Amino acid sequence: MRISLEQFDKAFENRVRLQIMSVLAVNSAYDFNALKDLLQLTDGNLASHLKALEKEQYISITKSFIGRKPNTQYAITQKGKDAFKKHLQALENLIKQQK
Repeated sequence: MRISLEQFDKAFENRVRLQIMSVLAVNSAYDFNALKDLLQLTDGNLASHLKALEKEQYISITKSFIGRKPNTQYAITQKGKDAFKKHLQALENLIKQQK
């Protein structure tokens, strides 16, 4: 049986990006340090994956200050929700075809 891979989004090929989108899909927003701690990533590693998702317009970024400390919040966009849902559906379809 031949499986079409066109339905899969290349932005989600990486495990870290898939994890980031999973977290943002079920939370209204998440800040950088909380994501870093949750996913156990370095600053640079997380930043590069967030940048890739931002480039695709799958996440939005809001920068603010809490007291004197900068705070960066990330949230999933509607475009990101739609793309992530489509990617998950493609994974489900793949699993169903393997039964």
